[in-house]
Amino acid sequence: MSVELLSRLQFAFTIAFHYLYPPLSIGLGVVLVMLEGQYLRTGDKVWEQLTRFWIKIFALIFGIGVATGIVMEFEFGTNWATYSRYVGDIFGSALAAEGIFAFALESGFLGILIFGWNRVGPRVHFLSTVMVALGSMFSAIWIVVANSWMQTPAGYHIEGEGFRARAVVTNFWEMVFNPSSADRLTHVLLGSLLAGSFLVLSVHAWYIWKGRFVEASKKAFSTALIVATLASVAQLFSGHRSAKYVAHYQPAKLAAFEGHYDSLAVANLFLLGKTDPKTQKTTGVSIPGMLSFLVHEDFSKPLPGLNAFPPENRPKQVNFVFQTYHLMVALGMAMIALTLLASFLFWRKKLFQQRWLMRIFTLSVLLPQAANQMGWYSAEVGRQPWVVYGLLRTSDALSKAVNAEQVVFSLVLFTLVYALLFVLFIYLLNKKIKHGPDGEGEAEVPEYSKRFR
Repeated sequence: MSVELLSRLQFAFTIAFHYLYPPLSIGLGVVLVMLEGQYLRTGDKVWEQLTRFWIKIFALIFGIGVATGIVMEFEFGTNWATYSRYVGDIFGSALAAEGIFAFALESGFLGILIFGWNRVGPRVHFLSTVMVALGSMFSAIWIVVANSWMQTPAGYHIEGEGFRARAVVTNFWEMVFNPSSADRLTHVLLGSLLAGSFLVLSVHAWYIWKGRFVEASKKAFSTALIVATLASVAQLFSGHRSAKYVAHYQPAKLAAFEGHYDSLAVANLFLLGKTDPKTQKTTGVSIPGMLSFLVHEDFSKPLPGLNAFPPENRPKQVNFVFQTYHLMVALGMAMIALTLLASFLFWRKKLFQQRWLMRIFTLSVLLPQAANQMGWYSAEVGRQPWVVYGLLRTSDALSKAVNAEQVVFSLVLFTLVYALLFVLFIYLLNKKIKHGPDGEGEAEVPEYSKRFR
């Protein structure tokens, strides 16, 4: 394999593994604020036990997330030196802001969050919980700004030529508020809320199913269900807005999302199917003209297809992008249906009697994680062959001094280390979940909860 493909695979693997954890910490941070807020409001010790329990899991997720994120910074220099030189001024500004305004805030209050019980007052501890949650969100803001600039560059000019060319910031706020940053940030944050809330739903559904910590789990499940329901429904509208910006600024990517090949024709919306790059046809179940309607609010208005762009300026893995995009949408719709059903049953006071639904929620933690991964694959592979859209090709962004053997060796090492980290994470997470929120481990099941067995 070529150095370019190997370097792309290495970066995709490391960032995909890392991206399991930041969304969890962002979403879980919001749920923690709600749990501890309820404790302050009511004084009920059950809310305190829940908060303490989820802080332990938050700390585990945060630690693994930090450890896995460091590697990517080195990859920019080792595998993508030309890219780093080209976007250094842009990324340097955004990542410096992330370090000063986000990571420092989050890590600064993290010690109080974890170790501050019985050392600071309840209100100070709650403030630390809020600050950690805000810090994780601010961190996402600057990372998304940097990535969004690569999708829709703004507020810059190019200095130098050829190998020495680089983008220089001319207007910081235009760079920050580039055309896609707000929509993409909303989409990422909602996905993070889903990841964190579904983790809480999964764990407490399992407790209810097994008849353990039932009353505490009902409280936590209800709290997380509010977050998950609102976020899943809002994500539908956010996804629509994101698709409209893609249609305007990256029409070749949207064409790949829907397997739309015709140079200029009415575009169907596929529910499922597959594309054939040889015949340039997409087959499957579709709604005629619906994509044209969603973009232009007109069923008969054409959209540019992949054939409207030179072959060298459009993504090559069209079927991969098509499938990951549609899987992301399907997972999103599944989360909407699941949360709305649970909300309806909760309103009817029948939710916690549905053992079959508790079993589904136990496995539902996989849904937002898979959707976040599929969304990232769609966005990044669909942007190809550009690493900075319209300005710098991925093939031109590589380091000149790295060979294929070196990339393979490092990829194998990363795979081994990350596999060990994942096994350790699952082991510790499972241990904490089995221990339970009240610190009594396999406590005797009270009479009122035996019916859930």
